[in-house]
Amino acid sequence: MAKYQAIAATGQAILGLLADAVPKPEFATARFELYQVTDFQPALEEGISLYLYRVAVNTARRNLPPTVAPDGRRFRSPIPLDLHYMLSAWAKTAVKQQRLLGWAIRTLADVPVLHAGLLNHYGPESDVFRPSETVELILDQLTLQDFNNLWSATKISPPLSINYVARMITIESTIELIDAPVVQIREFNAEPATR
Repeated sequence: MAKYQAIAATGQAILGLLADAVPKPEFATARFELYQVTDFQPALEEGISLYLYRVAVNTARRNLPPTVAPDGRRFRSPIPLDLHYMLSAWAKTAVKQQRLLGWAIRTLADVPVLHAGLLNHYGPESDVFRPSETVELILDQLTLQDFNNLWSATKISPPLSINYVARMITIESTIELIDAPVVQIREFNAEPATR
């Protein structure tokens, strides 16, 4: 189970993976940035932006059992999340923009599962994800209506983009569940009914 910093660490890991793999001669000036709505104006001159536009509870594993620590202590159930990203390519020419997006799609398809070493590498903390944890990164399709709704918030023409879902980021709780002792005696203080 990951710590609360896992949402930010996942986005940083995706961009870090791309930044480390970028073909330098062709995209030497490319920048890789996490975006929020206000960052779309002005946009990057050349590079990749990653915009987290939706965080949702993973419905397939919504009710996870409490977490049990190695020492036997129990903690509240983790929250399984899916992170929905829009990855956009930015360049001065359409050809370069399309080449950059094609390269990014191929690079992420070659690493569909992000392991804990990668996820912990690019953020300020090196222990957000446990060593056995992974995050699955899959392509996601938006309907035309959802796409238009998403871009109406930015008030700009949408850049060349593709959508991804990072699945099953489980945010762990730090609240310990305390087991009360087993009830052995019950006392009833009932009074006779009056009419």
